[in-house]
Amino acid sequence: MTTLYESAYAKINLTLDVLGVRPDGYHDLKSVMQTVSLCDDIEIDIGTGKPWCLKCEAEGVPLDERNLAWKAAQVFFAAIGKDPEGLEIRMVKRIPSQAGLGGGSSDAAAVFRALNRHYGMPMTTQTLADLSAKVGSDVPFCVLGGTVMVEGRGEFVRKLKDMPACHIVICKPEFPVSTPALYRKLDECEITKHPNNDAMEAAINAGKLTAIAQSVHNVFDPVVAAEHPEIDHIKSVCAACGALAQQMSGSGSATFAIMSDRASAIAACEKLKENYRQVFLAEPV
Repeated sequence: MTTLYESAYAKINLTLDVLGVRPDGYHDLKSVMQTVSLCDDIEIDIGTGKPWCLKCEAEGVPLDERNLAWKAAQVFFAAIGKDPEGLEIRMVKRIPSQAGLGGGSSDAAAVFRALNRHYGMPMTTQTLADLSAKVGSDVPFCVLGGTVMVEGRGEFVRKLKDMPACHIVICKPEFPVSTPALYRKLDECEITKHPNNDAMEAAINAGKLTAIAQSVHNVFDPVVAAEHPEIDHIKSVCAACGALAQQMSGSGSATFAIMSDRASAIAACEKLKENYRQVFLAEPV
């Protein structure tokens, strides 16, 4: 039996635009995504000689083939035509669920990376990312990691230059957001402001954190904030502590802030912890 270890990094959306409904009913997106150091831990035992199983103590995590990490293993072994002769996946969860931080997708991506490495890299990173689209829309990005332009349903990914060093404050309020319901609401209203993804890419290429912050925008943010004023409250706390930008990630409800110095980031975290249980300090990875 062999045990593999891999970190599963959370993601934030520096930009997120919804371009319209596709013929298949899904939406075309364009987003600059960034992995951050907040992560889950993944361990995989190969060759257990027992039926597949998944173990996780976090509440609400499916422990069977409904879990994206389990699906990732199924897809990988089908692609390489091998039988692991028993598999156990263990997960230590830190990334909040229903947060827009890609927790389940990052777990699946970690499984893909770990298995690909164990079997001698039969797939390039790009091929692995392409394969991972069978599991979920955010998984190809999570396979690549870093700073990435994502398009389509998430299957078209292009690496960008690394985001400059900074501190990322993340706060997850207690309320969840239904992604399907949010898309329906967005379809019913006019998007008055779209992110400028070209400006974001140019700012990243220039390595200018202030310009990156100025281009941060998520079309879902005002839709969720209209029903949940906590989003704007979290952003106001971060702004008061000197954040360069503050924005909801993905379809929410986690909200992040970009801070240039650690002292300000710590101050924001301490202030947010007065009212919120899930507050994290992270960095781009």
